[in-house]
Amino acid sequence: MLRRLRQEPELADWFRSFRGPISARPRGAGQAVAVKIVVGVDGSACSTRAVEWCAEYAPALKADVVVVHSVDIPVSVSSEFGIGPIGMPFPPELDRDELRRVIEREWCAPLTDAKLAFRVELTDGSPAPAIIAIAQQEAADLVVVGRRGRGGFAELLLGSTSHHLSHHLGRPLLIVS
Repeated sequence: MLRRLRQEPELADWFRSFRGPISARPRGAGQAVAVKIVVGVDGSACSTRAVEWCAEYAPALKADVVVVHSVDIPVSVSSEFGIGPIGMPFPPELDRDELRRVIEREWCAPLTDAKLAFRVELTDGSPAPAIIAIAQQEAADLVVVGRRGRGGFAELLLGSTSHHLSHHLGRPLLIVS
């Protein structure tokens, strides 16, 4: 979609000037319909582009933005049965607070520059299931993530958050490359 917006300036202008609701979800009598965007971040250049997309288009949509970062600490142990992964808890609370500050100050700088209000959600575990859970919890109208573009064997071996989301999210997904 982003490529199409870049190629068709009149579509991008319409998108920026759009003032109506894009969600028909009932909120109850007298409540305004709000658009909720969940954006996944990991500090990479691709996730920065996803945040920049939100900074550019969320104001036109009058959207609430929820920034999600999931900490997955893969640890493998060796035993008589072979090598296998074990789950590790998130580092101490102090580290979590510092990580939150880095996300808010650095990774979400485009949102701050655009004077957009946003909220950061830190979770433990694999990124794709965490984003799915937050998107469901928030009743997100759109999920935005960057595409790292590993491809080939690296993607097969390491997995791809955007690929997993495209198959399991069940909500509108924008993958920014």
